[in-house]
Amino acid sequence: MSQRTDVVYQYDGSFDGLLCCVFRAVYEHETPIAIFPEDCAQSTLLYTETVLTDEKKAKRVMASIPKKLGAEAFHCVKLAFLSTMEEKECAILAFLQLGYRVGPGIMQRLTDPCVYPVISAAKSVANEAHLLKGFTRFSQMGPVLVAEIAPKHDVLPLLEQHFRARMPEERFLIYDRTHQVALAYSGGHSDLIPTEGLHLPPTAPQEQMYRVLWTRFYDTVGIAPRSNPKCRMTHMPKRYWGTMTEFQPGNRPFALAEAASSTREAENA
Repeated sequence: MSQRTDVVYQYDGSFDGLLCCVFRAVYEHETPIAIFPEDCAQSTLLYTETVLTDEKKAKRVMASIPKKLGAEAFHCVKLAFLSTMEEKECAILAFLQLGYRVGPGIMQRLTDPCVYPVISAAKSVANEAHLLKGFTRFSQMGPVLVAEIAPKHDVLPLLEQHFRARMPEERFLIYDRTHQVALAYSGGHSDLIPTEGLHLPPTAPQEQMYRVLWTRFYDTVGIAPRSNPKCRMTHMPKRYWGTMTEFQPGNRPFALAEAASSTREAENA
């Protein structure tokens, strides 16, 4: 049967919503020319079909992927969905359509144009999430630990389990500047909350002093004769420095006296 290719899918932007697009494409024998989330739909002269999210259909597709393609392929698809790869929805659909035909062997077809982009995007997401497990810096703001990150990909869902396991008794919030979403955790429960222009309160004097002390520690443990900026940027890419305490100019050791003075003033007030 010939496949229809003159249709554009529009969905709610969720992973389940994308699985429903896959369901429709497979059972309606369609290969959409584009798939857009509702919040970034684009004008087009082509016929646009809104694909509603159906939990039963999503579960059917979700169960079929590890069964027919293998658990590794399913994990790869979930990671690729969190990426910022252009036209990721169509890329994932093409990957799954091929996978349903060839089975688990799809993960070995690294040179296939339907396979390489998805695997590459998944690796990029996994690598960024791994780096941010070590690069995320928390600050005390009242009773809550707060951190800001600026990742390329939507990695907060991957960081959630890591920090929940590390700090189960804490209350914390991780704000993703790039995607305007925050991960809030308290009392064993966590939520991903869409935000717009979140403004954090000013740093308390005592917290500022701890930041300066941490920066001094970072500078002190470094061995100047062995300094290798290129190696450092390989293991700690520069694009993460903007949210890391030790790289902020205001936290350099010369600010320690000022921070200590502010702390004493706050205590005596």
